[in-house]
Amino acid sequence: MGDGPAVDGRAKPEMTPHHDSPFRPRLLPPSALPFPLCSSLSHSILSRYLDPQTLGRLAQRSLEPRGLVLGMLAGSHKSPLAGFAVEFAGHREYTAGDDLRHLDWRVYYRREKFFIKQYEMETNLTCHLVLDFSESMRYGEGDEEKLLYASRMAVILAKLITAQSDQVSLAALDESVAFAVPPSNSPAQVIRFAEEIDKLQPRRTTKLEECLQQLVGRWGRRQIVMIFSDYLTDLEALEPALQRLRYQRHEVVLFHVLHHDELTFQFEGQVRFRGLEGLEELTTQPEELRALYLEALARHNGALDDLCRRNRIERVPVDTSQTVGDVLLDYLNKRQHVGTSRF
Repeated sequence: MGDGPAVDGRAKPEMTPHHDSPFRPRLLPPSALPFPLCSSLSHSILSRYLDPQTLGRLAQRSLEPRGLVLGMLAGSHKSPLAGFAVEFAGHREYTAGDDLRHLDWRVYYRREKFFIKQYEMETNLTCHLVLDFSESMRYGEGDEEKLLYASRMAVILAKLITAQSDQVSLAALDESVAFAVPPSNSPAQVIRFAEEIDKLQPRRTTKLEECLQQLVGRWGRRQIVMIFSDYLTDLEALEPALQRLRYQRHEVVLFHVLHHDELTFQFEGQVRFRGLEGLEELTTQPEELRALYLEALARHNGALDDLCRRNRIERVPVDTSQTVGDVLLDYLNKRQHVGTSRF
């Protein structure tokens, strides 16, 4: 029987990339990309992750925080700090030294007490993107490879965020943090992300929980954290790191990126599974394992859902057989309709 594909999430069939770089996507001409001043080399790299058609579909979408955010610059998102800005928030009693220009005389005439009008400050948001590039993320071929797919999602989101003058950062991790590009709202940030991602070599296991603990110490409070991973890790060990993010009042979004093979296990005949992240090869009949595999996958995903519910974290299932544009458009549309809450 011929060799075929396989999954265990970390098990992988004989579909290893035939060159050192993990990606070989199609390239787009520099004229098709929204960065006319960058070098031809940067255009070549950027074209692997940005599709003009996808950007066109998402052009009218924005990423808004679901809770209050703290930023360093004036912007369009609500801050938990009260000040004197644009939108009325409420009153507080006058104390000596307050600016008399903000006295509410109508309230005074009704209650014969002095009250100061307060307004919600508006600020910019900071979004931190975290990319898991451990070896299990190599599974898949072409546009459906998990790492390439997750990388494209991250770069496209970065482009949308900088386009609305908000700040975005990117960190990549496996057993350690490979790099961390600090937050910026410069359009050149997207080029930096693509260039750093293009250097990644997924060859090690993941220690997602340890890396997140390192990263959260570098970030502020009340920001957005988006993590792209297959989450084939110890969820009990991961939860304290996610809880620390929530304790810092971050909005946390888990993009759960899986290949369609991993979701359905639709293999036939005798198949050789080549283990990733230290697992051994296994030759077997997948029909005999399918029911057990799908049961184990459902338990793992259910445990991840429970973790998210306990900690008020959003999990976004991603099937790489769908286009990146469809997944992001659906996500951003749902995000706009759900509304906001105070985290």
